[in-house]
Amino acid sequence: MQIVILKDAAQVAEYGANIFIEQIKNKANSVIGLATGSTPVALYQELIQKNQQNEVSFADVTSFNLDEYLGLKGEHPQSYRHFMGEQLFNHIDIDLNNTHVPPGDANNPLTACNDYEDKITKAGGIDVQLLGIGRNAHIGFNEPSSGLTSRTRVKTLTQATIDDNARFFAEDEYQPHLSITMGIGTILDSKKVVLLATGEGKADAIKDMVEGPLAAICPASALQLHRDAVIVIDEAAASKLADTEFYKHIEAENQKLIAHLANLK
Repeated sequence: MQIVILKDAAQVAEYGANIFIEQIKNKANSVIGLATGSTPVALYQELIQKNQQNEVSFADVTSFNLDEYLGLKGEHPQSYRHFMGEQLFNHIDIDLNNTHVPPGDANNPLTACNDYEDKITKAGGIDVQLLGIGRNAHIGFNEPSSGLTSRTRVKTLTQATIDDNARFFAEDEYQPHLSITMGIGTILDSKKVVLLATGEGKADAIKDMVEGPLAAICPASALQLHRDAVIVIDEAAASKLADTEFYKHIEAENQKLIAHLANLK
């Protein structure tokens, strides 16, 4: 894991956005994995700004979202398809036909899960996958006890996740307890993973992911196995790590090496 500790949420968003921008500049037809929730919004605002300033184009990009609530149609205001339109897709030059979100209203969710895996494979796999992390260390909707080699599937949400997401639903509004989510194995197949986390509320999950054992009880710990996982966090989210100064030192040395290699080209 590459651990990047930055001052605040704004710096986290900018750093994460730059990874996606560089990926797309280097490969115009990149396949990117996207996430929902409050943490990615600032990153999406960075991408929108760069696109509108003609610094990056999404015209040839294909996207796959991590998950969707089961039982919600794409036009439902609480669906993740709707979220992505509002927060990103409607503001950039991406072809909506190339944007994929698991179908929450699928007649046969099990078949839909297999179809989603097939679409990712046919697209050539995901070049860069964006992740957030839940307070219980879930990634996507892979809750604690999820299999570390799991594929896209229907997943029951924990009460903790339901409670965390309740703020997005009106008091009398139907809130799903099931989802379709990429599996942990699906996520690990991505060529690069970028996980963002900000705030003290994520500090325990970050500590367990980075410094705890590899275990199904901490789904995000599976990223310890990934060949290119970048964990971008602010000071608050890093506050419970054993030695933040050591991680900062490693990253400083890493940046020196990157700069040196760039000068050799």
